[in-house]
Amino acid sequence: MYQWRKLTPDQRSDLLSEREENLRPWHSVPHRVTANAHAYMFTSACYEHKTHIGFSPRRMKDFEAILTTLAEENTNELIAWVILPNHYHFLSSTTKPLPVLRKIGKLHGRTSFEWNGEESTRGRKVWSGAAETAMKSEGHYWATINYIHHNPVRHGYVEKWQEWPYSSAHQYLESIGDEKARRIWKEYPVKKYGQVWDEL
Repeated sequence: MYQWRKLTPDQRSDLLSEREENLRPWHSVPHRVTANAHAYMFTSACYEHKTHIGFSPRRMKDFEAILTTLAEENTNELIAWVILPNHYHFLSSTTKPLPVLRKIGKLHGRTSFEWNGEESTRGRKVWSGAAETAMKSEGHYWATINYIHHNPVRHGYVEKWQEWPYSSAHQYLESIGDEKARRIWKEYPVKKYGQVWDEL
């Protein structure tokens, strides 16, 4: 979306033609069910990465409760999540990601209306579209859990996972223990995320 603004009119025309020929949506990622995938990471960001979720600690807390409830009610299991001021990720066990994306779309609509009302900004675009990523291997699965929990550190909000209140890091560390968590961190490092694990 951000690169689109830097393209020339000819480059934009070529890109749209290519997406139309390949039956891809013009302005969003295509959503597909991946054969044999049993878990997906769902991701969305605020439009232009503005900090709409992080408007206040209360909004962060409320949105975390709403999003985790949505995931728990519409997937087999909510595995990991993180809420940041301008985006979120959650990993869930499901073989049906498309209904989850529809629920996320409705959630985005409701929160946009509510937040724009609170801030007297009717008509403001709050969200970019949501996307799903199928877990392609055990390595991809564990790297994704590490990536989700490490996100607040990666973006400079905290120095340790445990310091960020809006994620499943606390429950994760309590359930598997520090020693196993360190072993998984070393075996499936996030520095490879998006380069290697997504291809497995």
